[in-house]
Amino acid sequence: MTGCRYDIVVIGGGIHGVGITQAAAAAGYSVLLLEKSALAAGTSSKSSKLIHGGLRYLETYQFGLVAESLRERALLLKLAPGLVKLRPFIIPVYKKTRRAPWLVRLGLSLYAVLGRFREGASFHTIPSSDWQSLDGLRTDDLKAVFSYSDAQTDDRLLTRAVMNSALELGAQYEMPAEFVGAQLDEAGNIVRYRVDHTEKQCVAGILINTAGPWVNEVLARVTPAQVAPAISLVQGSHIVIGQQFKRGIYYVESPRDGRAVFVMPRQNDTLVGTTEIRFRGHPDTVTTFPRERSYLCSVVEYYFPALRGTIANSIIGAFAGLRVLPEGKGHAFHRPRETILRSDNETHPHILSVYGGKLTGYRATAEKVINHLRPFLPERSAIASTRELPLTPPRDDV
Repeated sequence: MTGCRYDIVVIGGGIHGVGITQAAAAAGYSVLLLEKSALAAGTSSKSSKLIHGGLRYLETYQFGLVAESLRERALLLKLAPGLVKLRPFIIPVYKKTRRAPWLVRLGLSLYAVLGRFREGASFHTIPSSDWQSLDGLRTDDLKAVFSYSDAQTDDRLLTRAVMNSALELGAQYEMPAEFVGAQLDEAGNIVRYRVDHTEKQCVAGILINTAGPWVNEVLARVTPAQVAPAISLVQGSHIVIGQQFKRGIYYVESPRDGRAVFVMPRQNDTLVGTTEIRFRGHPDTVTTFPRERSYLCSVVEYYFPALRGTIANSIIGAFAGLRVLPEGKGHAFHRPRETILRSDNETHPHILSVYGGKLTGYRATAEKVINHLRPFLPERSAIASTRELPLTPPRDDV
């Protein structure tokens, strides 16, 4: 016996899952979200907690992604002022830095252009007379220091705020609720899930899979059998240190391999990340490795020599998240970061899976998903627009 019928059932309570739930409810659809543990329990609480355009993606010519991210940053600054705030970012350029000052200046100029010179688009050079005030930043062989703006957030609170907005629009959720399987059928897609050891069922017009690193695991529980695309899981780790930096977020490159690393002060501590290594285990087992913590410590101590020998002992936390990227050869950095939407049938989709995606672009991705599926859903009247819905810091857990 089946339970309720919904236009859309979403699997996964990360930022993309709640974003699509909000967009579906705003468009007037009946929608149920299933989350196996807690909102933002996976990758959506393990990010660098930045709402940014992705300055470094300019190097791989992902101009469309950067432009979209900058548009979404501007919108979130307006919709969620209590959750998303502009912060100064500082880029030091040394004699051995892989990117020369002229190239950094060019990148920042293009960043401003793609951001259409909105709030926070400007940048400037910090004069050498002010270098001594940069939290003890190394000045040996320092050629230039640039400052620009991007935004910082609490990814878990943002996810909860979006879900609260969805609930206010009429969305429903079950949590914790483990997805057991789904039978896709023209007459209705039967979705089975388990709550407190009791199996339940509902009927979904369309099933949306936003399970992040578990996306293909969810797909494997669907019948008829689905063809899952080859993906790579890339681990990114952060450490949290009990050290404060006053001038802003430092955007530096590792002296070991040139990888970009952020040193991000928060209210009471500083977040440092991220690494990028191939992950081959099960997503449930992801954890930071000692070599990752050592790598991040060495970056901080290289750029702030007064802290040498102290960072390892000042670590007060560490976490690792997993990015979903298309399978490919070469370094993960050079693979596209655009979100991939894959459905079982382009002319009559029963299930759509979301691969990859960035925290910053969650709303735009949700909008694309609903627009893509609209021709296959019942005609409904929209009740709101996610471009206008304010997001406030949540008071209660959802």
